[in-house]
Amino acid sequence: MISYQLESFGKPLAQMLRETPAPQGTEVVLRVGSCGVCHSDVHLRDGYFDLGDGGRVDLARSVQPPRTLGHEIAGTVVAVGPQAQGARVGDRRVVFPWIGCGQCSLCAAGNEHLCNRPQGLGINRDGGFADHVVVPSATYLLDYGDLPEEQACTYACAGLTAYGALKKAAPLAATDPLLIIGAGGVGLSAVRLARALFEAPPIVAELDRSKWDLAREAGAGELIDPAADGAQRALAKATGGGVAAAIDFVGAGSSFDFGFGVLRKGGRLVSVGLIGGSTPMVPALLALKAVSIVGSYVGSLAEMRELITLARGGRLPALPVAMRPLAQADAALADLAAGRVRGRTVLKP
Repeated sequence: MISYQLESFGKPLAQMLRETPAPQGTEVVLRVGSCGVCHSDVHLRDGYFDLGDGGRVDLARSVQPPRTLGHEIAGTVVAVGPQAQGARVGDRRVVFPWIGCGQCSLCAAGNEHLCNRPQGLGINRDGGFADHVVVPSATYLLDYGDLPEEQACTYACAGLTAYGALKKAAPLAATDPLLIIGAGGVGLSAVRLARALFEAPPIVAELDRSKWDLAREAGAGELIDPAADGAQRALAKATGGGVAAAIDFVGAGSSFDFGFGVLRKGGRLVSVGLIGGSTPMVPALLALKAVSIVGSYVGSLAEMRELITLARGGRLPALPVAMRPLAQADAALADLAAGRVRGRTVLKP
């Protein structure tokens, strides 16, 4: 098999050739057909998340190179282990990659994606920047039906992350304004999902005006530049005191500050993005405005099943994707880091 591995943090991915693995126990081997490239793959390649003011989350313990990145995986089952159940050779499936230890209370509650001993594909175990991948159990394989494979793979992270965040923003009344900050791959997924989940089109804040057309096509209502003079004040006024919920898919200090600043009394800020940075908080404002701030990290296996069902029902417009050969995995990461990607890049072995 061919894979493109991270051998050392901050270095280009290296092509590796090795024997195609034979599944053991409950394992299932997929021939990878499509694998999305996520901005978190850039952070994983670099080896840290930026906390601002010189602070970092070191990823060396969890990623442990050499590691094959890539967690948005769809493909075809080519081999099953002797104890595997629920999968047959030839099945076309998308993979839930956020696998936990299976033994802790979080896993028992269905929150494997929050497990403190994770076994996530493309992070803690080898992932989909390869032509084959080993999945520990068919439990994590979902039937995506007639959906295009290059769309199905994006539901494993971009779609699931957006869906999990939107559920935390709910419930919203028909007239409650929702703000989505960022129109990258995950933000665009949230825009199209919001049109399926809520009545009113979301407001989208995006610095890069070249992405505004994609946001409109996904179903955005008003589009604003959060860096424009008076943008925060103007949005609060236009919405009659602020938005009911804001979801920050950027995760910079400035985006977090913008989202918090436009909340109405009793509003909710859902923090999702991982770009990095920091911003000061005034605790008294939390009480005076009675607002809530909640973090959202991808989503559960149950939520991914809900999302796939929604997608198979034909209620979601397609996410714009650009397909590239697997051999361009490192170039795809470089383009994403430099802000040259519109929508989602999908690698095809």
